[in-house]
Amino acid sequence: MENAISVTQVNNYIKYMFEAETMLQNIFVHGEIGSYKITNGIAYFNLKDENSIISCVLFGANNFPLFDVGDQVVVRGSVSYYAKGGKLNFNAYSIEKFGIGLLYQQFLKLKEELELLGYFDESKKKPLPERVNRIGVVTSETGAVIRDIIDVTTRRNNSVDVVLYPVKVQGVGAEKEIAQGVNFFSNYDLVDVVIVARGGGSLEDLQPYNTKTVADAVFNCNKPVVSAVGHETDFTIVDFVSDLRAPTPSAAAELVVNKKDEDYKWLMDHLGMLESILVDKIDNILKDLRLCNEKITTKIDNKCNSLLNYLNKCFKIMSRNSVSKLELTEFNLKNKLNLLKGLNQESLASKGFVRIFNNNNLVKSINDVSTGDELSINLLDGKVVASVKDRRSN
Repeated sequence: MENAISVTQVNNYIKYMFEAETMLQNIFVHGEIGSYKITNGIAYFNLKDENSIISCVLFGANNFPLFDVGDQVVVRGSVSYYAKGGKLNFNAYSIEKFGIGLLYQQFLKLKEELELLGYFDESKKKPLPERVNRIGVVTSETGAVIRDIIDVTTRRNNSVDVVLYPVKVQGVGAEKEIAQGVNFFSNYDLVDVVIVARGGGSLEDLQPYNTKTVADAVFNCNKPVVSAVGHETDFTIVDFVSDLRAPTPSAAAELVVNKKDEDYKWLMDHLGMLESILVDKIDNILKDLRLCNEKITTKIDNKCNSLLNYLNKCFKIMSRNSVSKLELTEFNLKNKLNLLKGLNQESLASKGFVRIFNNNNLVKSINDVSTGDELSINLLDGKVVASVKDRRSN
């Protein structure tokens, strides 16, 4: 038939359907082991419950404990379809006995303890900066995590710097190195935010991030801390203590770094605000200057008018005083002139007053002459010479 498709096409289509279904990826499944076999480090086993059974494959099985048929376990992994064999499998990433294991018990105990101490309080969480210029990253220097963070950061905004503090992300001593990295960035003024990151792994792999050592460092960090530990379904103590949790390292960079066009818009908005503030400030200054100018002009006009009035008053007073002084002076001069006229020799001679000289000395008193002195008497029209016969006092 023309509409018929091949077996390969059917199986590939089924395979793609399972791979595209996110609800079947990275999930936890619990059940009973029906069979368990390890070949070349790969465990093949069946997981079943009272109604169903599923085939499972676990790579790196030697890294996990041995399990017996009948053990109740919980398996983390993804459903996959083997197209070539037409078989459905559950690819396991980790396996542990079902129930609360020792590590999980420790996780719950520490979580409860830190919650009582207020390590998870929303009121104590620091907001991310409005703009980030430099990011501090605490993770391994190898692997995809740091590359993903750098790639996302560069793509979103190539002006943002990434500073790496390389640490062990699992194994003995990893928690101390992680805490040291967080403490370093806490006092490093050149970073704005800290990302604590690593890839996915088992509960054992993530154990350093479930320790009080790392929790204390994150809680006491002076900078906002973003956790990006494990996959989206993984939760660690660091996730609860940090100021923000990101599902993946790439998502952490997305959350922290502003896009360059957003920074440009932010800059233009703030420039506009600054321009508006400056224009208002200048307008206010100009208004103040105009007001001051009006006040100064008014004061100057008032002062000038006051001085003019005072000068006019003084001028009038001086004019009156000058006229009075002139009139008085004129009056005195006339009196003195009349007096001088009365003292004129001709005027005095016409009235019978004469000048008498004794030996060319003007006689002013009877004491100026003696009996027998010859006197010269000056008249208006001549001179008379006389001799003193006698002298008498008034």
